[in-house]
Amino acid sequence: MSGQARRQAPQIAGPIDRLGTKWPSMMSTWSRSAPALIASWQSVPRLAKSAARIEGAMSGRESESVNGSSMQECSARASWSMYDAAENHDQNEESRTMPQMSTTIDQLCQRLEDCGQAALSRYLQGVTPEKAQNAFAEQIQAIDLGDLQTLVKRYVTGYQSPPTPGSVKPAPYYALDGTGPSGVWARDEYQAKGEQLIKAGKVACFTVAGGQGSRLGYDGPKGCYPTSCVNEKSLFQLFAESIRKNELKHDCVIPWYIMTSPLNHEATVSFFEQHDCFGLQRDQIMFFKQGVMPSLNAQSGDMLLSDPMHLATNPDGHGGSFKALHASGAIDDMKRRGIEHISYFQVDNPHSNVVDPVFLGLHAFAPDSSGEFSSKMVAKARWDEKVGVFCDVDGATQVIEYSDLDEDLAKQTEANGRLSFNAGSIAIHAIGVSFIERVLGDADASLPFHRALKKVAHFDIATGRPVEPDTNNAVKLEKFVFDAIPIAQRSIVVETDRVEEFAPVKNATGTDSIESSKELQSLRAARWLGANGVSVPMNSDGTVNATIEISPLTAVGPDDLASVELPESIQPGQTVVL
Repeated sequence: MSGQARRQAPQIAGPIDRLGTKWPSMMSTWSRSAPALIASWQSVPRLAKSAARIEGAMSGRESESVNGSSMQECSARASWSMYDAAENHDQNEESRTMPQMSTTIDQLCQRLEDCGQAALSRYLQGVTPEKAQNAFAEQIQAIDLGDLQTLVKRYVTGYQSPPTPGSVKPAPYYALDGTGPSGVWARDEYQAKGEQLIKAGKVACFTVAGGQGSRLGYDGPKGCYPTSCVNEKSLFQLFAESIRKNELKHDCVIPWYIMTSPLNHEATVSFFEQHDCFGLQRDQIMFFKQGVMPSLNAQSGDMLLSDPMHLATNPDGHGGSFKALHASGAIDDMKRRGIEHISYFQVDNPHSNVVDPVFLGLHAFAPDSSGEFSSKMVAKARWDEKVGVFCDVDGATQVIEYSDLDEDLAKQTEANGRLSFNAGSIAIHAIGVSFIERVLGDADASLPFHRALKKVAHFDIATGRPVEPDTNNAVKLEKFVFDAIPIAQRSIVVETDRVEEFAPVKNATGTDSIESSKELQSLRAARWLGANGVSVPMNSDGTVNATIEISPLTAVGPDDLASVELPESIQPGQTVVL
């Protein structure tokens, strides 16, 4: 056993041993003895942590809110003056320690019965002691039980595949060559208009950052992952420095809203605290958690449990960001600051142009845009690239997932050999604040759920044992933000250059990996240097024969290098940091 394992062992075994002495009084309805159950838990490493969580519930310690919208844990940090959801949803220490039940246990059990969750109702009635029962009930109350039965019928027990669209055509877009849906468009004109928006303080950044770095072999929030070529700056640091550079260029403050998840929220907030917000002001950053949905049994629609005292949940998707922005108080904060438009980007793309004047200008002022929801695209690298595709579906712009686009359409080409369905989504959008409010206030405009069949390890309330499934056993429901596109009155798509704005870090190796991202980072830097007269050595395959990192504080575009002292040339194999 390694030193680290020896240090960790008491932290795992201790709670399990203590739990064994309390188990009979906590759950009198279970037929199996505590030692046997605990032994079965030890075969599933992640369930060992559940013992400590259950013991906490029994002693009255706070159970994490299932919908993840609360921000009390952030506001409790006395050293932070950040705006967060706690500012509008404050709770005192007593209410966090002892959950205040707005519904009695009997009433909640009846509601569960009424919405088809009879098994969970019976289970809840048997939970003891009262503190643990109240903590578990609080999680259940955070679920929208009013809609649950409808969702189960639509996506589980009565699920039917969505109908095939009647007409699918390539979506029109504003192209890099200056042509657009209505002819030639003036880039300089829209850049100037976008710059006016930024200078006037009407633009905020919004980063969707709920993911973990597990696929990258990194134990922590993906935004904390070291990404830059030489100095290994994290994704969060690159974004923060890009925001700061734009603030200096436009003489303004750009608020930054960051949506975390219940899984990585604390670690994300701590990371910013440790790095003093990377030079930004603390009160211009707001963290809030995205919502979650209960994971459902794929056959019955019953809500699953991750352990005896917690529902199994999954994030509600980036489409849940609209609801989270409202529930957290972020929308109110934006309105207070005079924010009219949001620059939306996801955490895994270090090349995101955090506030692009040209894009924002088109979004807000182009005649065929209503200023509600606009999107960026890049030309697809190949027909089967795993990106969504902007399409015209029955007269409305939509994104069709790569797995849902008919293969014949995906392979279709124009006379010049270019793919017909060429507009790949890179998850960068400009969104009007008033549009988000309209979508949230109109039931007919709400975003649909999408279902995914997944393997979900869970606690079986019938047998009292953990289950590690071999096949897909659960339905996870999530929303996609791009489903808001057809709701907008007039939505536009704008092409951008792949090297300039798309270097995603999604995988440990291969396509969209840290290696491929760093190659693109060096390539973009080489382009910027070349545009300023610097000779950069290139390999025969088009990659750079050097490693180059340009700090966002130095430049967020090639024009910013005009005032920087640059070398005449870079030598093969050289490492350069500017």
